[in-house]
Amino acid sequence: MNESLGQIFLIFLRLGLTSFGGPIAHLGYFREELVTRRRWLSEQSYADLVALCQFLPGPASSQVGLALGLMRHGYAGALAAWCGFTLPSAAVLILFAQGMTGYAYGIPPGMLHGLKLVAVAVVAQAVWNMGRSLCNDTWRIGLMTAAACAMLLLPGSMTQVVVIFSTAMIGMRLFAVADGARHDPLPIALSRRTGLAWLTLFATLLAALPVAAADSHNTVLAQINAFYRTGALVFGGGHVVLPLLQAAVVPAGWVDNSTFLAGYGAPPAVTGPLFTYAAFLGASMKTGLSGWTGALVCLLAIFAPSFLLVPGMLPFWERLRRNPRMQGALSGVNAAVVGLLLAALYQPVWTSAILRAQDFALALIAFIALTFWKQPPWRVVAGCMLLGLALPGKS
Repeated sequence: MNESLGQIFLIFLRLGLTSFGGPIAHLGYFREELVTRRRWLSEQSYADLVALCQFLPGPASSQVGLALGLMRHGYAGALAAWCGFTLPSAAVLILFAQGMTGYAYGIPPGMLHGLKLVAVAVVAQAVWNMGRSLCNDTWRIGLMTAAACAMLLLPGSMTQVVVIFSTAMIGMRLFAVADGARHDPLPIALSRRTGLAWLTLFATLLAALPVAAADSHNTVLAQINAFYRTGALVFGGGHVVLPLLQAAVVPAGWVDNSTFLAGYGAPPAVTGPLFTYAAFLGASMKTGLSGWTGALVCLLAIFAPSFLLVPGMLPFWERLRRNPRMQGALSGVNAAVVGLLLAALYQPVWTSAILRAQDFALALIAFIALTFWKQPPWRVVAGCMLLGLALPGKS
């Protein structure tokens, strides 16, 4: 372990301050900073870690960050990574909920559009590099293409689950013999007994919180239960969590619909995971929790399942991925993950950012700067924000 806790926190804080573009872009930022630049783990191990987090409910990019921090410095490293990546966007959304609207909407439209364009470049770079590494034969390219087409034609979290499961089954049959001898161990030091304890706690809370909230008629406990269950049961992450949160807090009367909708525009304007929208809702509660306390409690509640699932699954995942058949399944899933990234590159990343020729030109420059000129992401982000101001208004 070369990094101190403070260094891990600062690394993820910089990512938390600069990672615009949603969960798919976050995975691209993580890969560039921690795989390519710092070499914390190999391309194959990173792809396997992404595959695990795609299987789990909750925010995939935040779970990858938790796992990376856990690998580098144990539980304290996981907490440092989560705080660095999550707190910047959470703080902005809390301030927005407290009435400081300028913090959420103060970014000029041109700069915000420049951030969308750099997200195109980041995701395109991830597709380019991961595709070259993980889709290196006809079968894998075919699985990648099929996964991308499925997501484009039938978008939704259920399609993602079906694609991952199907490519795992196909990969288990096609690639097990060829790939069974290769294995790049994940640097984790958790036992299966420890993992089982975390998974048991996850399941216990999932079962017990609704009963406790119903029996006690306690509003605060009901709110904690609502956010915990959202974090525990939502697949697909990202924007999928927003309508689920709306169904949890608006009918109960904790947040009125106009306030909820007013906050919808804030997450795309800030960095970090969209799950931090829970902080905005916690700070906006009319009953029970409210203010900074409510924001922090709701934020912790929605991320708590990830805190339990990541250390719970990693020990079993490490053993499973040593199995030749499971390694074949992972080869299929990794090809599918590249396809899912490719689909996300088009919708919503490309379609929301590339509106005219000038947009394509700036995104292309950003892609070349990241991929071939090896410029650090923060510099490309800053450049795109400034150049976005110079672009003429949308036609």
